[in-house]
Amino acid sequence: MIIYQADKRQFLKDVGGNDIESVVLNSYTNRTGKRVSRQEFRSWASSLAYMGKVLYDDDIPEDCGVAIEYTIPQTAMRVDFLLTGITEGNQGCVIVVELKQWDKVKKTTKDAVVSTRFAAGEQEVAHPSYQAWSYAALLKNFNEAVYTGGIELRPCAYLHNYPAIGGDINDACYAEHVQRAPLFLSGDPEREKLRNFIKLHVRKGDQGKTLYEIDGGRIRPSKGLADSLLGMLKRNDEFILIDDQKVVYETAMQYAQKVGDKGKRVLIVEGGPGTGKSVVAINLLARLTELSLNARYVTKNAAPRAVYEARLTGHFRKTVISNMFTGSGSFTITPPNEFDALIVDEAHRLNEKGGLYGNLGENQIKELINSARFTVFFIDESQRVTLKDIGTLEAIKHWAEALDAKVDVTSLKSQFRCNGSDGYLAWLDNTLQVRETANETLDVEEFDFRVVDSPTELRRLIELRNRERNRARMVAGYCWPWPSKNNSKAFDIVMPEHDFKAQWNLTTDGSLWIEAPNSVSQVGCIHTCQGLEVDYVGVIVGDDFVVREGKAVTRPEKRARSDKTIHGLKKLAKEDPIATRKLADAILKNTYRTLMTRGMKGCYIYCTDKETADFFRSRIHGEHAPVVEQPTPEPAAVTTPEETRPFRVIPAREVKPYQNSIPLIPLKMAAGAFSAGQMLDPTDEVEWVAPDSLTLGPKLFVAQVIGESMNRRIPNGAWCVFRANPGGTRQGKVVLAQHRDIEDPETGGSYTVKVYSSEKGTPGDVETGNVRIVLSPHSTDSSFQPIVLESGSSATVIAELVSVLA
Repeated sequence: MIIYQADKRQFLKDVGGNDIESVVLNSYTNRTGKRVSRQEFRSWASSLAYMGKVLYDDDIPEDCGVAIEYTIPQTAMRVDFLLTGITEGNQGCVIVVELKQWDKVKKTTKDAVVSTRFAAGEQEVAHPSYQAWSYAALLKNFNEAVYTGGIELRPCAYLHNYPAIGGDINDACYAEHVQRAPLFLSGDPEREKLRNFIKLHVRKGDQGKTLYEIDGGRIRPSKGLADSLLGMLKRNDEFILIDDQKVVYETAMQYAQKVGDKGKRVLIVEGGPGTGKSVVAINLLARLTELSLNARYVTKNAAPRAVYEARLTGHFRKTVISNMFTGSGSFTITPPNEFDALIVDEAHRLNEKGGLYGNLGENQIKELINSARFTVFFIDESQRVTLKDIGTLEAIKHWAEALDAKVDVTSLKSQFRCNGSDGYLAWLDNTLQVRETANETLDVEEFDFRVVDSPTELRRLIELRNRERNRARMVAGYCWPWPSKNNSKAFDIVMPEHDFKAQWNLTTDGSLWIEAPNSVSQVGCIHTCQGLEVDYVGVIVGDDFVVREGKAVTRPEKRARSDKTIHGLKKLAKEDPIATRKLADAILKNTYRTLMTRGMKGCYIYCTDKETADFFRSRIHGEHAPVVEQPTPEPAAVTTPEETRPFRVIPAREVKPYQNSIPLIPLKMAAGAFSAGQMLDPTDEVEWVAPDSLTLGPKLFVAQVIGESMNRRIPNGAWCVFRANPGGTRQGKVVLAQHRDIEDPETGGSYTVKVYSSEKGTPGDVETGNVRIVLSPHSTDSSFQPIVLESGSSATVIAELVSVLA
């Protein structure tokens, strides 16, 4: 969504009329129905006037497109200013400008993080250049027109009040980020530099065509965390950490590396659904593991652990996987400071005691803090859904102080679930009466929320949505018994008046229910979906939550007897009925809040109570887009991860290096593994594999290539055989190359897989070596650009491609 859209000519008229901020405000109000703060209104007045001064240049085409406050699809991120046009090569181009009114910042020791003063006081935030670059990366990731249309993105930051001389904003520690997104500061010379930057990339106007393509561009399917887990652990840039996510990540990294033997440290990160708690957690796990720190990802809930472990099976050894993920009850006898870092996700779900019967240990919060030098807790108290959940901010603070640990509290606010709609979450809280907000109604164009008349209709819609990507599931409040536990042919949720019957999915797929291929016909519950997400979620709201005369009423007595989440409620009610009633009310509301925020694109509900359904309907407006019926896909063959890999894993005792097997190693590890001509042997911590129909020999190894930049030769995710330290000419060959100046977004580091070519110096040149090295993509996606290393650069060719395994 674009709030303000015009060409340069009209924008300058609006700026010249000294009323650009009112024009933007009116458009914002009309398009969103929301208000903005007085501070944001003033920032429009100031920053847009400065952009007007920049664009007062005859060499910047009059028909360039101008967009203000562009919301990146599926996020709550808004880009301050976009300028579009045509490059010298006749490609569409977008200048992404991050505008700041700052006049002073302090550098920090954290990557891409600065400290500056806001109305509420000093605060650490992402460096403006990092912000601009990350927004451009998100725009490419989520917009099909940008991703496939060859549109160039050129991010930059403009701090029109910041002195050009001195100051920490352009300190050398931020040079990497400023190089990716140039920084322009106060004064006429800096304004001229920004003009020249624009003119360098925009040679002709596009009459708003590029803006039209972007605003109408198809939203690319968003990546789920589980889908991207393998790439994240291999340090690929699967998710770009945005704004507060980057700050939290860098803060946690700094604490984990510096705490050492100097006591303990605890970081508490508060964040609602979809704010990226698990994304930051997994990124932390990947980086700390890469640094050889003893770190673990911890959750009480088994579902996310089971899904993550399933995705890694076949790519990592079982022992490696088990050492990455663990339950929260496994630290009862762990010695103090056994771990460098524990990353506790879904910390609101922690229990007092662990073990099968809940009788081991003293307190899980205490035991986690005791077991590590640094512990980070990701928490959302509004997702506490059982009486046993003890993970609160105050409880974590209490045990941290008791164990003499220094405590810091921070938060995540950027929204990436529910189509990036903060408004939907606020509306849901208001509608469920979890908390009062200003969002009394929801526009279904903002988030696809529907109320249907029957569970049969709900199932039909979810099955249709599931045909798109196998990412739609039904869930329900725990108001029905579980007879299928003892009788596999029995149905659990039965509504004869709607000709509907279904089973709970609690045994067949267990914690893997949310992604099992045939589980769409079954119904999940809070235990099998918390901490995970789908594209569309269908929620059956049972009789435990009803609305009477506009007031939400929770009825714990309507829960099934087999539901353990409120086990012990009657006993508590005898001791303190008022507090118990309040606690039960919170648990039931939190359950439906959690269920209704599992969908990244939409939530469809059926209420067993008509008055409740009518209440939800009365609070939504707008037209729903039709659900297009997709053809029924062929049933997917059920295979284990090992069966999908085109080679056999050789048991360690049978390995004969380079005779019956060759090593399987990550690409980024190949340089160290084969440096100075050394060879791996069976004592190294790698798998040894035997690809079919391949003559084995020295220097060969297998690696997986992730990404689309070489998809004409190497499909994304393909397993390939490489030869280390190749001799002879490299011209025209596909190589694995490494150089300090390489920044490949697909590999996430200074190495890349590309087609090698070089230009030699002429006989009269002083230098007779390579003058220019070009590492070229070979892709159907024209947005991938060659990596050019100029004179004086020497790329190390680690390996050359031998074959792509079928």
